[in-house]
Amino acid sequence: MENIKKDKYNFEDLIKIMRILRSENGCPWDKEQTHKSIRNNFIEEVYEAVEAIDEDNPELLKEELGDVLLQVVFHAQISEEEKDFDIEDVCDDICKKLIIRHPHIFSDIVANSSEQVLSNWENIKIKEKGYENTKEYLESIAKSLPSLIRAEKIQKRLLKRKAVEKLHIDDIIKKLKEDISKLELLKTGKKNNCSEIIGEILFDIVMFSEAYGVNSEQALYDFNKDVINIVKI
Repeated sequence: MENIKKDKYNFEDLIKIMRILRSENGCPWDKEQTHKSIRNNFIEEVYEAVEAIDEDNPELLKEELGDVLLQVVFHAQISEEEKDFDIEDVCDDICKKLIIRHPHIFSDIVANSSEQVLSNWENIKIKEKGYENTKEYLESIAKSLPSLIRAEKIQKRLLKRKAVEKLHIDDIIKKLKEDISKLELLKTGKKNNCSEIIGEILFDIVMFSEAYGVNSEQALYDFNKDVINIVKI
């Protein structure tokens, strides 16, 4: 086995190590993995990186970003073996995307605020993907996202397409009250649409949160942490 020990490693070394692990004489476990078998590993590593950010822990974040990067290289290596694409193709694609979606930096488009930048980014994305209708535009939102985050994205895209009107805060509160009143129906024992009613309430709470500039996913995350912190036993 080739001696690859050195004082300082770089991105090229990571690619090389992964290729060794996946080679004929490599690691039995690494050789067996597929995109689907390590799918959940990818999700877990991203969440652990996010937790390191929340904890404001640079050392832990460095470690967790390494784990996320490993997942990227791992998937790219599998795809290279399947002759679909390699890590250079991944880098090429993201570089091109960054240049195309930052015309205010790499072209002559003007964007003097973050809001303009985000709007331009989304408009360019819509043009690139060529969504034929609003339904297709909504379906492109990743289904694996946490439901509160996905609901927020759905609402923003509906507004962008003018598929719905932006509600005043009073209208949202009125709708929430109507939603909650539906829970009274559950007392009758008819729980067939219980999940639907709760889903509607949560969707409207996301709308309410957005109206106040609050990230609903983060709000629930923080409240969960508060609940755990006050438990005495």
